[in-house]
Amino acid sequence: MKTITKAFAMAMTLLPAVMSCGNTSQKQETDSESNVEITIPTFNADSAYNYVAAQADFGPRVPNTEAHWQCAAFLTQQLERFGAKVIRQETTLAAWNGTPLRACNIIGAYRPELKKRVLLCTHWDSRPYADNDPDEKNHKTPILGVNDGASGVGVLLEVARQLQTQLPTIGIDIIFFDAEDYGIPQWWNGKYKDHTWCLGSQYWSRHPHTPNYNTRYGILLDMVGGKNATFFYEGYSQRTASSAMKKIWKQARKLGFEQFFIDRLGTEVTDDHIYVNEIARIPCVDIINYDPTSKNSSFGDTWHTIDDDLQHIDRVTLHAVGQTLLDVIYREK
Repeated sequence: MKTITKAFAMAMTLLPAVMSCGNTSQKQETDSESNVEITIPTFNADSAYNYVAAQADFGPRVPNTEAHWQCAAFLTQQLERFGAKVIRQETTLAAWNGTPLRACNIIGAYRPELKKRVLLCTHWDSRPYADNDPDEKNHKTPILGVNDGASGVGVLLEVARQLQTQLPTIGIDIIFFDAEDYGIPQWWNGKYKDHTWCLGSQYWSRHPHTPNYNTRYGILLDMVGGKNATFFYEGYSQRTASSAMKKIWKQARKLGFEQFFIDRLGTEVTDDHIYVNEIARIPCVDIINYDPTSKNSSFGDTWHTIDDDLQHIDRVTLHAVGQTLLDVIYREK
């Protein structure tokens, strides 16, 4: 395993501080249907932000780079530190242009013995091309991928830290998919190839970490840290995971996050959830930023540009997503 960079040391230094700032606080509620008292941890957005920043400190996490493998080691050690049973799926995948990609899906399982489970997932790699950047000179420049990649990982690392202190009544699997963002670039003039995105989730869906793996549903996070982010109903999720999606949005509204979780249909996107559903047969909800007002992309102005950096990450957005996740999974029976 490669030597850990200063990002790991920084995260370890900051951890005691964020834990002392109310991170272990909990709220107790009574479930109206069962009259059972539920204790739900309080999501700490400062902690999640620090995990996002730690990833950004590695630089672009593009497969076949040193930064990529250093970050893989960091994520593995964090999940182990937070009490998960960790499985690493290391394999070689073929990119759109035939380049062999050394890839690694990183899985953290909590209460793996239980059959009742929920899957939480995101991708951890960053795109090798800023092919949506307004400046054409940047189109072959790797992006930092702070919102598009690191934000979802940051939220799930904080969820994992909370799981360590208090387990829900069900099993939880956290998966960091690799090679999601190595899809065919916009500047390519050749014949378009299907299924060049989401290579890590395609691999996991065909080779799950547990034989005959099954879960109630999955929740995918993608671009969940941007300022003023809005999460509309994603089209494919609405068709294939409607029940779980409605549950998530309903809980978000109960928590007061209706400015983020918009009760309207957005667009349909190619993302990891499609392969989780079509290959692994698991209904999976994609919580993904959708901005109908953006002039650059419906995913926001920084999407696949060199401006996808830390200054555009908002703790308020991280908190809305993270607390919603915690409330949903701790209410499962």
